[in-house]
Parts: sequence; structure tokens; C-alpha cells
Amino acid sequence: MNDRFGGGTVTELGEGWLQVKVPLPYSLKWVNAYLLPEGGAEEEAGWTLVDPGLRSDETETFWNGVLAERGIDWRHIRTIVVTHHHPDHYGLAGWFMEKTGAPVLMSKVARDNAVRLWGDGETFSAELTAVFAEHGLAEVLAGDMLAHMDGFAAKVSPQPDDVRILSVGDTVRLGGAEWTVYGGEGHAPGHLLLHDAASGRLLCGDQVLPDISPNIGWMPGGDPDPLGSFLDSLRRLESLEVSLVYPGHRDPFPDYRERIAELLDHHERRLLKMAELLANGGSGGRGDSESDVRSGGVGVSLGSDSGGRGGGDDVSSESGDGERDSGGSVNSAGNGSEVDRAGSLDKSAFEVCELLFGARLRGNTHNLRFALAETIAHLEHMAKRGTAERFETATATGDRRIFYRVSD
Repeated sequence: MNDRFGGGTVTELGEGWLQVKVPLPYSLKWVNAYLLPEGGAEEEAGWTLVDPGLRSDETETFWNGVLAERGIDWRHIRTIVVTHHHPDHYGLAGWFMEKTGAPVLMSKVARDNAVRLWGDGETFSAELTAVFAEHGLAEVLAGDMLAHMDGFAAKVSPQPDDVRILSVGDTVRLGGAEWTVYGGEGHAPGHLLLHDAASGRLLCGDQVLPDISPNIGWMPGGDPDPLGSFLDSLRRLESLEVSLVYPGHRDPFPDYRERIAELLDHHERRLLKMAELLANGGSGGRGDSESDVRSGGVGVSLGSDSGGRGGGDDVSSESGDGERDSGGSVNSAGNGSEVDRAGSLDKSAFEVCELLFGARLRGNTHNLRFALAETIAHLEHMAKRGTAERFETATATGDRRIFYRVSD
């Protein structure tokens, strides 16, 4: 049974579970929240809320309608669980905490990242924009990037102050079941998954998604090799016995190990494609053109704030994946100044990004941020593997610039 409220829907999943599709202002359209019934005597009955969504006027109105229709009072929300700190999952946690008095359960790393990105006096927005410039982001785009990132503070405010820390290996009782906490890296620092061994259910956030690949983005001061961490975490998690996956986006699905294999293959093919672009200067003119990772195409594994401060896994294969715009990419100095590079095939991450996803992303700052962060993550992983070389040089004004070339 589905109930529609504004831009989202509520689906009954069985055993009293509710899948709440919370609307998003991005191309993925919605993020999954889950309501798990706690049972007990009527006066003790309640709900656990997992990943409440991004805060906006629309989502506040949406949640008011959902709870009223289902006869759920604010005080019936006993616990709020956040799988990771990205705004499309974490944004309403503080708002719900204030209305319900329920504590927020999340990892310490996720909590620390939320404070770093949106706390008082944050500097991350400027840091990331500056690093993007070092990787070739055109100066004309940098101002839009900074303003875009600064706009996310309101979408995660207020931040919760009653936070209970969940750690990998913990067990927690939610929805009448005992859940074991697992960690998944690469998409978001401190990302948590909850596994009920008795039923095989897995609340996985964005670590394993159907049809689309989670964004794996590099960020300053974070994991130097997020793609390597993501691939390693998938291999570790593959051994779990899972009957049904409850993802952060799209619908629940059963083929857990098959999906992990597809994601591993997807990124290997992406790495081969990027090596080809570095080696031949991008001749051929097309980026990744398949729209569905499952269909065998590379797809565009962009999305949810793995290295940035906003949004959801919303770029997917819908944005910028396809034929390169005839205008090509700007020179890798990013601002028109001369840069000393050793060879004509050396490229900045921004140049590789436009070869992969198209210059059309310049018109969508939100998607460009995901695309560039993901491109850097793949290039840095190639450098670690030895399939690419990373080197630095300087503009005429002394600004650092970073380039990559394919290894001999």
C-alpha cells in the first residue's frame, strides 16, 4: 500500500515497517527514510526513524502530513538513527530531535564531519573550493561553487545535540530485532550499516545502492584514497548473509552479493576508461554513455556528498554523461594563467572530468561538485596503484596546480 504526500510516498513493507520516500530537490527526487515499529504496550509503543531526510519547508510539511495520516505522535518517535552525515540523510535529525526528544544514533566520525562541515566558523567550503582550483576548476566557476556549498547549512540545521555514538561491532535493539553495526567507507566517512542476522535484513544507507553507484568523492583533510576504501569495504561486507537490502535510494532489493560484484566491476571499468583518456588525450569524444550500471555501461557514479557538503546521490547517470560538448575543457590552470606542464597529454582532474561527463556540468554546480570530487578520487587511486602519475607545478603567479599522466 502506498500513500502519497506532496513530493513523496509511504510504502508498507511488512511487519509494520514503513518506507518513507522523502522528497529531494535533486534529480534522484527522493531519499528513503524508514520507520520501524517498536511494539510493546500501547503507552510504550513507538517507532525508530532511520535517515529522516534533508531539511526544507517542503520536507517539514511532508513529515507533518505523514505522521498525521499514520496516527504517529511526535512523542512516539523513540530513536533516530543516521547512517551517515550527508544532508539528504542527516538534515532533519536535529529538527526531529527537538520535536520528539529522541536521541540521535550515529558514528563519532560522522558526527565530527557534520560539525566540521556545518559547525560555527566552518572553513571547509573555502578549503574544498581552493583545492578544486588546484585541480583545474575554472576561476569563473569557483565563486558559484563556494556559494553553492555555503547554502547547505540551513538544510542541516539545527544540528542535534543529543547524540549517542554507535561504533562498529556494537549491537543495538531497534524495531524488535538485534542489529549488529558494520562500517562502510569511501562514500562517507563513518558510514554505518545495520544487519539483523536472524532475518538477513540490512539497513545499508548509501553503501550499496541498486541501479546507481554511490558517489565516491575525494575531500581535503579526509581519506586520501576513498575509492580504495570503498572497494575494500565492499569486499569485506560481501560475506554478510543478506536476504533483503534497505537502501538509502531506490527500493529494497534482494540480490546483495550480485550488486556488490556489479559495483566492483563498475569502478574497474571506470579506472580503465580514465587511463584511456590520460593516454590518448581524450580522442573519441564520448564519456560514459550508458545510463544504467546494471546494463553493463559504466554509468556516472556521482551523488551524495561523499566529499562535499550537500545533496544526495542525485547525479547518477542522468547528468552530464554522454557526448563531450564541442567547446571542450578550459586549460588546466583554470584561470587562464600559464602553467608549466611536462607533456601535452598531462591533464588536470577538471579536464578529465569534462572528458568523462561533459562540459554541460558547468551549468549545474551541484552536479559538477560531485563529478569533480569523484574524478579526483579515481585519479588518486590510479596514482596509488601505479597506473597514473600525479605531479604538481605552479602558475606564473605561484599558485599550485595538480596534473596526472598515465604511467609508462
